[in-house]
Amino acid sequence: EVQLVESGGGSVKVGGSLRLSCSASGYIDTKYCTTWFRQAPGKGYEGVAVIDSRGSPGYAGSVKGRFTISKDNAAKTLYLQTNDLKPEDTAMYYCAAGLCAYCRGADCYDEDDGPAGFRGGGQGTQVTVS
Repeated sequence: EVQLVESGGGSVKVGGSLRLSCSASGYIDTKYCTTWFRQAPGKGYEGVAVIDSRGSPGYAGSVKGRFTISKDNAAKTLYLQTNDLKPEDTAMYYCAAGLCAYCRGADCYDEDDGPAGFRGGGQGTQVTVS
């Protein structure tokens, strides 16, 4: 069973940067789709960035050009480089991974066009921008 642990969050000023990390333990297929998503105070979950099964990245419009998702398969670690941070980026950030058929933007789907069944379960890492 895969377990994911997020780290790297913190408090930064507007325009600052953070590098978030997501370390995986257990079996994780290199062809898994991987994702970063976030939850701002009082709001629902929002997809931020994904890497699909082919290794192609995708981003939410609100972070495109500012955030970069990457992964190190050997280290079983997923990264999210966040630059030019804005107050609206304040949220708890989570990572997840799993099989998916395709991704569009920062969302991934199964073969029936339903939401992909990602596995996450980490505690998240808090990003606060002020």
